[in-house]
Amino acid sequence: MDTKEREIFSTLTIFPPVFVRLDGRAFHRLARALRLKRPFDPAFSASMRAVCRYLLTESGLSPAFAYTFSDEISLYFNALPFSGRVEKLDSVTAAVAASKLTLELGCTEPLAFDARTIPAAGEFVVEYLKSRQNEAWRNHINAYCQNALIEEGMSPREAAAALRGMRSEKMHEMMFERGVNLAATPAWQRRGTLLYRDECLKEGYNPLTGEAVQAVRTCIREPEETPLFSTPEGEALIRSLTGA
Repeated sequence: MDTKEREIFSTLTIFPPVFVRLDGRAFHRLARALRLKRPFDPAFSASMRAVCRYLLTESGLSPAFAYTFSDEISLYFNALPFSGRVEKLDSVTAAVAASKLTLELGCTEPLAFDARTIPAAGEFVVEYLKSRQNEAWRNHINAYCQNALIEEGMSPREAAAALRGMRSEKMHEMMFERGVNLAATPAWQRRGTLLYRDECLKEGYNPLTGEAVQAVRTCIREPEETPLFSTPEGEALIRSLTGA
């Protein structure tokens, strides 16, 4: 029997544009094992951005841009590898990301991402990124509040129970009383980070003439402060990257 006949999902394909979203699997255990700083670890964030840069430039997958926060990465594809085969797109993207992050963190235990493919035609691309950035903001608030309660003696379970159903305004007040203005925390914590390809001028040298020359090269832009995707500036940036 040809076993390929039983590979019932291997030929499932999709047309671009799409997002592939990667989520870290059981990264709470990773955080404990690596003793990551709470509520946010700058070194871990830098490693996640390095994974994004690798996916954009060296993985052979060629997504147009990446958006990352916490242990999540969203990749936007306007052209698809593997002829759009969903199973292959998800499995290879997750494997490459996990391998690169393992190297970045120097882990001796295996890491894993799960992956899902999301059609992103038309206006949905803007709505999707707005929703993920909103999730980044909620994650940011919750991380600060939960960490504060744990430092004050609560268990993680007790802290989660205390915060369940609490409105964001109340959480802001809670942290402000503890000397933290959540609106003034680093932008990468509040808004996540967008990374995208762009054309840059690079200084070079012409060995024949001995003159300095400038050449156009592809580089990765990584704004220090990702704009809010819900603002005109943010929407304009998304549309410039997607042609939407």
